[in-house]
Amino acid sequence: MINVKSSRELAIMREAGAIVQQVFDHVASLIRPGVSTLMLDQAAEKVITSFNAVPSFKGYMGYPATLCTSVNDTLIHGIPSNYRLIEGDIISVDVGVNLKGFHADAARTYFVGHVSDEAKRLVEVTERSFFEAMKVIRPGARVGDISYTIQSYVESFGYSLPPNYCGHGVGQMLHEEPQIPNLGRPGTGAVLQAGMTLAIEPMVNLGSKETKVLRDKWTVKTSDGRLCAHYENTVIVTASGVEIITLKQGG
Repeated sequence: MINVKSSRELAIMREAGAIVQQVFDHVASLIRPGVSTLMLDQAAEKVITSFNAVPSFKGYMGYPATLCTSVNDTLIHGIPSNYRLIEGDIISVDVGVNLKGFHADAARTYFVGHVSDEAKRLVEVTERSFFEAMKVIRPGARVGDISYTIQSYVESFGYSLPPNYCGHGVGQMLHEEPQIPNLGRPGTGAVLQAGMTLAIEPMVNLGSKETKVLRDKWTVKTSDGRLCAHYENTVIVTASGVEIITLKQGG
């Protein structure tokens, strides 16, 4: 069932989204060669708990950390560790915040020092595909319109979209209906209505769309070992379009 949120519930989710923004501000300031992904995780948890909120991911289905920190060929669900970032890495940071029983969820892919032009372009296209999708969100549009927009934009650059992973509704549960694939046909899927809250997250591979899950049962890597990127925000469908609640105005 798709949950349409009340004005009170949306207000709480906006607060949770503002905490997500604070996490990204702090984590981004720490990313540099020599910093471990575990250090980023610990810093993020301190920010979240300082607002009397709870990390959404920690303990979720047994996940052991506050962040997902996915480096280079890791698409999603990279577990923070003693791995120290090196010049030229790209790192996806995915975070969820649970405030007063409501979640906000978002991800960014960051550069570690100077990175290749190939990596820059991949990350830019991944992010841009999200904003292309924002143009089609309004009451009466369909989930397939979002999916098709992301797919069309990403594939026009020759990149691929892993079919096994998708965006989702978000609210009192971290993952709610509807699922929001990054591939699809326009005019299909659930009809959007004002008050729906969605986590839209293009996940893009430089090479093949194929992925593999490691023995830890969490870490998802590209099968060909090539780079991948991830970008996500929690959004509210409004009467006139869409509101992004995990992104500061102007950036």
